[in-house]
Amino acid sequence: MSQDLDKKQWIWQQMDWPEFSWDSDALAPTLRKVTQLQGALLGKAGAIAAESSAESNLDALLQNIVQSSAIEDETVNAESVRSSLAKRLGVKEAGLSPETAKTEGLAELLLDATQNHEEPLTLARLFNWHRYLFPEKSEDEFTLENIGVGELRGDETMQVVSGPHQRRRLHFEAPPKYAQGDSEKSLEEQLNQFLDWLQASESDYKLDPILRAAMAHFWFVTLHPFDDGNGRLARAITDYALAQAEHQTIRFYAMAASIMEKRQAYYDILEATQKGNLNITEWMLWFLDTFKHTLEAAQERIDLVLKKARFWQAHAQDGLNAQQAKVLNRLLDEGADGFDGGLSATKYKGLAKVSKATATRHLQELLEKGCILKLEGGGRSTRYEINWPD
Repeated sequence: MSQDLDKKQWIWQQMDWPEFSWDSDALAPTLRKVTQLQGALLGKAGAIAAESSAESNLDALLQNIVQSSAIEDETVNAESVRSSLAKRLGVKEAGLSPETAKTEGLAELLLDATQNHEEPLTLARLFNWHRYLFPEKSEDEFTLENIGVGELRGDETMQVVSGPHQRRRLHFEAPPKYAQGDSEKSLEEQLNQFLDWLQASESDYKLDPILRAAMAHFWFVTLHPFDDGNGRLARAITDYALAQAEHQTIRFYAMAASIMEKRQAYYDILEATQKGNLNITEWMLWFLDTFKHTLEAAQERIDLVLKKARFWQAHAQDGLNAQQAKVLNRLLDEGADGFDGGLSATKYKGLAKVSKATATRHLQELLEKGCILKLEGGGRSTRYEINWPD
């Protein structure tokens, strides 16, 4: 299809690049649902106590960092990332892995993008974000060689390819670093054009803020301005734009986790759109569907947080011991299915590190206080589930 468009292959080679368009009628039903979900989520999040809100914020940020790296086949130590985030957010955590230069940089990047969303994204700030992705090499870390850090990519053609050399498949070729003619712009000029638009469009009442985030993601990743890290920065820019849309620094969802679930589809839709014309309706629809899934998953987590809060409020005066509280929290998080059909005395014994007799006594106390219910059947041992308050 793309070869028929002015005999050019890539979207950035189109005559009116980057004058994107889309079918608003096609987007309207999903956009309306996403907007409703977004409002409902923020409303429910407002009912969460401060301590739970901080924990939910940390969990969402952690998922964003870990999954955004996983999309690029990069593994990061989740416990170290959590430690780096907790330190910055003032959340007390125990027994975490020590921070590394890598996890410190990843935490700093996402927190700057979401907590400082009122500040414009300048070229200097973007270069600093790139430095966060590639900190100086430490004794326990390996960083790729020959990557320009905090600077635009080199002079060579930037291509995304796969497959063996003899059958190499070209997925995408980014705009060249230097202008190829008087009518074209250099990569730096194009990047500055994007950043200028990003700042100006925040106050554009005619552009829906969610569609603005989708457009920013696609535009930036198509420019591909760095040797490496472009996808992770595109997703950070998405979080930045969504934080601006919501006018708040706390995050209750992790879109990167939803993208990771559909990673191949993510790459496929980017490739198809980058080979198409300037009508990016299909990318917008994919983005909205993915964001919708993200918000629905976040609502389920928020609902669970609120249910847990009501449970502990109902049993605040029950005098539960530390072992009982620990096992109940596990059961609250995982449900009966997380215990192979329910909590048993054997499972309680292993989690609480107590004897079988003590486990049986603790469970009987929890049953008498209305914290748990007996499940029917259960085979050779009695099993229990949470007794949720009305």
